[in-house]
Amino acid sequence: MLKMLIKRNVKLFFKDKGMFFTSLITPVILLVLYATFLGNVYRDSFTMNLPETVKLSEKLLDGMVGGQLISSLLAVSCVTVAFCSNFLMVQDKAIGTIKDLRISPMKASTLSLSYYIASLISTLTICFVATGLCLGYLAVTGWYLPVRDVLYLLLDVALVVLFGTALSSVINLFLSSQGQISAVGTIVSSGYGFICGAYMPISSFGQGLQKVISFLPGTYGTALTRNHAMQGALAKMEKEGIPAELIGELKDALDCNLYFFEKQVSIPVMYGILVGTILVLIAVYILLNQLLNKKSC
Repeated sequence: MLKMLIKRNVKLFFKDKGMFFTSLITPVILLVLYATFLGNVYRDSFTMNLPETVKLSEKLLDGMVGGQLISSLLAVSCVTVAFCSNFLMVQDKAIGTIKDLRISPMKASTLSLSYYIASLISTLTICFVATGLCLGYLAVTGWYLPVRDVLYLLLDVALVVLFGTALSSVINLFLSSQGQISAVGTIVSSGYGFICGAYMPISSFGQGLQKVISFLPGTYGTALTRNHAMQGALAKMEKEGIPAELIGELKDALDCNLYFFEKQVSIPVMYGILVGTILVLIAVYILLNQLLNKKSC
């Protein structure tokens, strides 16, 4: 029964041209917008942080800018696409399909799990396609990624998708209409990029806001993608004789280095925070489903 429901939900998502094309075109639009508008902003921020005596080749500079662009895009898309794909659960409530499914002789937990897994499959599919496009963009502009960092970047995307799917599953449990879908979709699309440090580096915010954002797990997902998308270019800078202190300052400015109340957070700890948050959100999703199902009985 679970397998049939997952298959049904995935098919419905890819058949719904509105949800599917919105989810698929979002990363493409973001890539174009980022490259067109944010590219110059990122380039200026790099050159401003470099001493006049330090000169970088155009290719290396493009590789740095490209790494920051794709890390921002992937960090945002993995969550926004997860919300889009998970709206099928809300649509089933809005049009009454959920009542027919609940009448059937299956556990409520099976139905809830089917929505989560189907949303995860759909989101992973789209986000891995988006990752391929981003890597293609880097190959054209400036490629400095070793195979290891590419694999880590794929892992980062998978984890942020798991986080986004779990978060959207918890929030969507409380939605039941098309209007609510639109409102939540708009809020997530416009606001998430700022609070996770994708649109603007957290280092550019005030100290108070930086401390608040350091409590948000999405911030560490962005930092992971940024580290692995830019590590190759930063390593190339070091080989060209750029001082380690200057590279450290760049990492701070770009949020490759994150600090929790003045203490630097290591990459393993970032992974631990992200994985722990995913497990907690999944547990909350299961618990809320049980409570809501008992209330409806």
